[in-house]
Amino acid sequence: QVQLVESGGGLVQPGGSLRLSCAASRSIFRTYSMGWYRQAPGKQRELVAFISSSGSTYYVDFAKGRFTISRDNAKNSVYLQMNSLKPEDTAVYYCNSYPAQAKYWGQGTQVTVNS
Repeated sequence: QVQLVESGGGLVQPGGSLRLSCAASRSIFRTYSMGWYRQAPGKQRELVAFISSSGSTYYVDFAKGRFTISRDNAKNSVYLQMNSLKPEDTAVYYCNSYPAQAKYWGQGTQVTVNS
């Protein structure tokens, strides 16, 4: 049973923007804070940002000022607006609850920043 589906990734030039979307099952979305995570080649998966059910947000240092996480409670969806993208942002991006739960990892969406 698929419960989290990410979309919106792609190839973008340095300095460009992408908006990632994550559609979640109602049970996950209404119960947990939601986070975006990423895994670059050869590296461990890491947190990018999370948003609470009340809308409070937290960003890791590399995301501050460039990325914005948001949620639409009516659509059970969470978004990640990424601006000023850099080659080091290249990774597979995943959404999950925050804290993450192993059973909710999906396929992710590939983001490639390359000129």
